[in-house]
Amino acid sequence: MGAPVTIALDAMGGDHGPCVVVPGAAIALIRHPDIRFLLVGDAARIEPELAPFPALAKKAVIIHTDVAVAMDAKPSQALRKGRWRSSMWLSLEAVRDGRADAAVSAGNTGALMAMAKFCLKTIEGIDRPAIAVIWPTVESECIVLDVGANVGADARQLVEFALMGAAMARALFGIERPSIGLLNIGVEEVKGLGEIKQAAATLKDAPLPIDYHGFVEGDAIGHGVVDVVVTDGFTGNIALKTAEGTAKQIGEYLRAAMGRSLLARTGALLAQGAFRALKEKLDPRHLNGGIFLGLNGIVVKSHGGTDATGFASAIDTAFDMASSGVVKRLASDVSQFHAKLDLDGAA
Repeated sequence: MGAPVTIALDAMGGDHGPCVVVPGAAIALIRHPDIRFLLVGDAARIEPELAPFPALAKKAVIIHTDVAVAMDAKPSQALRKGRWRSSMWLSLEAVRDGRADAAVSAGNTGALMAMAKFCLKTIEGIDRPAIAVIWPTVESECIVLDVGANVGADARQLVEFALMGAAMARALFGIERPSIGLLNIGVEEVKGLGEIKQAAATLKDAPLPIDYHGFVEGDAIGHGVVDVVVTDGFTGNIALKTAEGTAKQIGEYLRAAMGRSLLARTGALLAQGAFRALKEKLDPRHLNGGIFLGLNGIVVKSHGGTDATGFASAIDTAFDMASSGVVKRLASDVSQFHAKLDLDGAA
């Protein structure tokens, strides 16, 4: 058994603050008994929420601050005003200083990314960090990045995203050589923008610790064709929001169809086990948490409106990432990749 993993939680982040963060930590503790927590935020609000969970109280330390980043704050404003005393900043600072192995926040995404880049810095050789999510597929899950950190990306950055996603796949899925696909408007090599084609050429020829699959279209993501789907943040965010909306739409269709007649309601009753399994599969709470990849530390962004179950899932992801040593492996992969580029350029 390895050393206990310590997770710093921004207790004031999100729509609900401590009343979701603390119960979420209690759920995560049941699944990971050796975990430790730093609960960062207003002690007067955290302590009443912590009282019903004595087991959690023994594994948690409260770091008091009464400063919180507003959900609607501009990233530059949050960085300027909340940098030194906010619960978000102090959570990241704990990772930077080695007092925590990862940070989890449900707070303002733009502010969290700005603060994380300023506090933790990017891994040497990484131009920009990316946000990665776990995406449900027909068979299991895959990783999709970037889903919002970068509006665009050049060929080099897309390759770096591929290395980040591969490192995450090794950490969470245990796949030593993850398969990588570039999201494109077609699978043919002649299709797509120049940057995507250039990234494809690099991924195909470079001796990287991946299996490059080629181009994939949007419908292939849910089919689990590859372990990692790479795209820029603009396209990735649209794909993510479209998928989330479609899942909700299908759920509404099913509920309406099952209540239209007595026969339909009877069929729904008989098929309730199948519907329960479908609901479980599509429940976004069980895959909650966007991972900021490319930083010198692990940061997980929980959905701001999630409940305790969803926040616990974000903690689970942070725990798995911290336990795997993903940052060191990614730094090594990136260093080797750029060394190979330098050698090829000198040849």
